[in-house]
Amino acid sequence: MAEVEGARSAQPVIVGVVPGQPADVVKQAAIFASRFGTELVCAYVNPARYPVEEAADGSVESASLDPDFADDHETVFDESLARTLRDLLATTAVPWRTLALAGDVAGALGHLAETLDAAMIVVGAHDHSLGGSLREFFSRSVGAQLAHRQPRPIVIVPVSHRAASEPGRGTDS
Repeated sequence: MAEVEGARSAQPVIVGVVPGQPADVVKQAAIFASRFGTELVCAYVNPARYPVEEAADGSVESASLDPDFADDHETVFDESLARTLRDLLATTAVPWRTLALAGDVAGALGHLAETLDAAMIVVGAHDHSLGGSLREFFSRSVGAQLAHRQPRPIVIVPVSHRAASEPGRGTDS
């Protein structure tokens, strides 16, 4: 879904997006895309699904890990998240689009970056709450996983405590 008209360019910037993440993550990714003169690809990965088929543009068809709770609505990009992205990127001239992916978050973002020959992957940092620290300890952050697997640059945008406490802003990507 290209929100700003323009041909897709080589080596886009990929940003991992989730509902409630701080706006700074997407804004910083848009700055990189603008400076590189390239497209911004906003990718949401649903870990409760697995990829079945992949297209050349990076989009995937997916299926639910639990067939008892299969929901076709989960195969499309969340409209509420898309609205948030439209609002955040409305003042930029960066061409951008959304993709709904499936599977392991770091694996899916890394595979997308390989498929699109991305310039970089941008993700947000985890929160520093006790719950966030325990989660990161047991599962490592997406940024750390990408840094260990990827041949391309990974940019981890820090989440400030001030930004995380502002209304309507989350702390995790």
